Amino acid sequence: MGTSVFYLVAFLSIFFSLMVIFAKNPVHSVLYLIVTFFTFTVHYILLNAQFLAVVNFIVYMGAIMVLFLFVLMLLNLNKDNEPLKSGLVKVVGIVAGCCLVVTLIGSLKATAVSNPLVLQNVNLGLVKNLGKELFGPFMLPFELSSILLLTAMVGAVLLTKKEKV
Repeated sequence: MGTSVFYLVAFLSIFFSLMVIFAKNPVHSVLYLIVTFFTFTVHYILLNAQFLAVVNFIVYMGAIMVLFLFVLMLLNLNKDNEPLKSGLVKVVGIVAGCCLVVTLIGSLKATAVSNPLVLQNVNLGLVKNLGKELFGPFMLPFELSSILLLTAMVGAVLLTKKEKV
């Protein structure tokens, strides 16, 4: 039962992520990305990582992706507004796509079929254990990243602030 659910959700994740790439309409692309993030939430639940599932659901699906959707809808993207792409950009895109295909082929050759992980520790992925790790051995990097994010937020406010003339 568990492995069939995993394979179904994995297939849906791959399918909707490909739909994000191949959708012609940017609004549809964002909607497919929201569905893709929902499948990631299901993966986190299957891995017994409830905290990551809730954070992914609230932060990514609920806030960031809806914000992207509103921004795209407000931009009113039309074919008239779309800039012409030069030949160099198309060549770089083709080279990047080929590099991606080579990387995917290499990673698929490196993987082996194995049995799904059976969790021996039922407390794995709980918020209490995550807090112990974050505020234990990873206290300094955690605090430095919070200072970095605070600095970036203050910098963004100062950059967008209009000077009085």
